[in-house]
Amino acid sequence: MLISCVDVLPSIALTRSRYNVAPGTWITVVRHPSDDAPLVMDQVWWGYRPHWAKEKAPEPINATVEKVATSNYFKGAFAHHRCLVPADGWYEWLPVDGRKQSHLLCREDSEPIWLAGIWSERPDGKPGCAMLTEPARGVAKEIHPRMPLALDEESLESWLDPHLTDRETIRQVVHHLPADMLTHWPVSTRVNKPTHDDADLIEPIAS
Repeated sequence: MLISCVDVLPSIALTRSRYNVAPGTWITVVRHPSDDAPLVMDQVWWGYRPHWAKEKAPEPINATVEKVATSNYFKGAFAHHRCLVPADGWYEWLPVDGRKQSHLLCREDSEPIWLAGIWSERPDGKPGCAMLTEPARGVAKEIHPRMPLALDEESLESWLDPHLTDRETIRQVVHHLPADMLTHWPVSTRVNKPTHDDADLIEPIAS
């Protein structure tokens, strides 16, 4: 999964727009670096490996909502180190006649999307993250069986609260972005190469 992340926070200007953000790179997130630290927008590595993991431990880019709160690998971060990834949308690929057509999924109103993530200090001392995924909803099901967990605006503060650690309480106060707010369209297969990073990538094309 690649995401398109452009300037999204009115109070914080990003240095440049990015239209093709690949796993295994530095991405912008909003997080509390520690329980008592103020909220910051900074860069973390898109690849999750907690500091206590062995050298050959996996480095997933995603964590499923079905297991993130119970898996030994993720549950500590889910309880204490949640983050948000601001994005304009994300890319998925639809099989069509033996090929895969790139699609951009985004909000119909063009507002930013807040994707739920978790982070942990990596063995090298730098932060790394994974994005949460869930079964696809609404029009996203037309493209791929799963999608990132996008949150509604009322849930953002609770998701980021490091003192909110109980799984059931989090489930009660954190809610999806309504599926009927999403749309999608086909885009250029140039997006398949992370070295391509320009505004033309998000323009609709004839499918």
